[in-house]
Amino acid sequence: MSTSIKSIIISEIQRVAADEEKALSPLTDDLVLLECGLDSLAIAILVARLEETLNLDPFTDSDDIYYPVTLGDFIRVYEEAERTRQFDSRVSG
Repeated sequence: MSTSIKSIIISEIQRVAADEEKALSPLTDDLVLLECGLDSLAIAILVARLEETLNLDPFTDSDDIYYPVTLGDFIRVYEEAERTRQFDSRVSG
């Protein structure tokens, strides 16, 4: 994937915020996700859009139930899911 997962997630957060007319806090790795400016519905929209964009939903694809606290945690969940998917495709292929 030529564009980083992080840049895609940041872009989608900005897009959801614009669509939902929400003001965002500065998007830093240590920002608490629930304090970023998106409410729970907007975060659900974000996860759905990321699933479409990345063809990846780490929250339903994984057996480990983990809810990220910070934006950095959220990004790492997606990055790890992508690494796992790439590893699985190499092992099975």
